[in-house]
Amino acid sequence: MTGTTYIFMDFDGVTHPWGEVEDFRCLPLIEAVLREYEETRIVIASDWRMLFSLSKLVSRFAEDIRPRVAGVTPHVIPKRGAELHGLREREAMLWLGQHVPNVADAAWCALDDAPGNWLSRSRLVLTDFKHGFTDEDAGALRRLLDSFRSGNPVPATSREPSFLGRA
Repeated sequence: MTGTTYIFMDFDGVTHPWGEVEDFRCLPLIEAVLREYEETRIVIASDWRMLFSLSKLVSRFAEDIRPRVAGVTPHVIPKRGAELHGLREREAMLWLGQHVPNVADAAWCALDDAPGNWLSRSRLVLTDFKHGFTDEDAGALRRLLDSFRSGNPVPATSREPSFLGRA
C-alpha cells in the first residue's frame, strides 16, 4: 500500500445534483468507496468552504469518515478572467505544498462536475452535474485509487479541454 492519497472534492454536482435540494444523496456512495481505501483523505475544494466552517462541512460526512477530512483548499482570488481556468487545481497544489513534502510525488485526484477547474484530466473523476456521483463514477474513482495503491499512478498530465478547440 502506498502512502496517503488525497481526494479534492467538490460538493454541488458531486454529492448531489447541482441546482436541486442540497441533500448530499450521493455522499453515501462516495463514502462506500472511501471505506475500501483507508489511505484516502478528503480535502474539500467546494465553494462551500467559503460559506461554512470546517466543522460544519465535516458534519456532512458519516461518523467513520469525518476523521479522514484533512481540511479545505485555500481560496485564491483570480486577478484576470483567464486565471479561472484550472483555478481549483492551483488551489489544490497550494494545499499539497503546505501539507506534503514533495508535491510532484503526491498521490491525489479530484471529484468535480466542472472540467475547467482541473487541468490534470487524468486525475479528475468528472461527474455529471445533473446526477452527481454515480456507480460509473465510483468505478472510475476505484481505478484511480487502485493505480495509486499499486504504485503505478496515472501521470498528472495537463492539457487544454477539447471544448476550447485544443487537443
